[in-house]
Amino acid sequence: MHKYEEKTLKVEEIFNGKILHLQVLDVELSDGKTSKREVIKHPGAVAVLAVTKENKVVMVEQYRKAAERALIEIPAGKLEPGEDPLEAAMRELEEETGYACGKLEPITAFYTSPGFADEWIRLYMATGLEKLEEPKAGDDDEFVDILEFSLDEVKGMLRSGKLCDAKTIIALQHWILLGENK
Repeated sequence: MHKYEEKTLKVEEIFNGKILHLQVLDVELSDGKTSKREVIKHPGAVAVLAVTKENKVVMVEQYRKAAERALIEIPAGKLEPGEDPLEAAMRELEEETGYACGKLEPITAFYTSPGFADEWIRLYMATGLEKLEEPKAGDDDEFVDILEFSLDEVKGMLRSGKLCDAKTIIALQHWILLGENK
């Protein structure tokens, strides 16, 4: 047991939705005192850094209600119950961009905001992209524009603050590091 680990004493389910669950936990702290924690339970997600043969990254622009604006992001989506993350990454790439990939490799995985959520995103890199003649249908409530950017364009967007989605920034910084280590 880690010296700062918290022991869960009680779990109260506040909200059980389609994507997430909100729980209030009573916990015992490492010093023996008790406290409450509000935790969002999430099924996990995948994100894909998709790079074309022309060395451009494929991204999507879509309106995000929580941010109240359109954001430019890498393709991503939540895991379905029991779904293999690698298969989910291929599915999201095809549904959101109309591309299939020849190679899909894991890059890293990370928590999005561990102070209150357990969402764990697995990040993959897709190469050997081929445009599908008949793209898979995406979600009925998702409207996206497909965009492609060069490494220099990505660097400019990062510098200017135009990109503000954490998973996208993590993926693109990884891509920049790869490019500078060639």
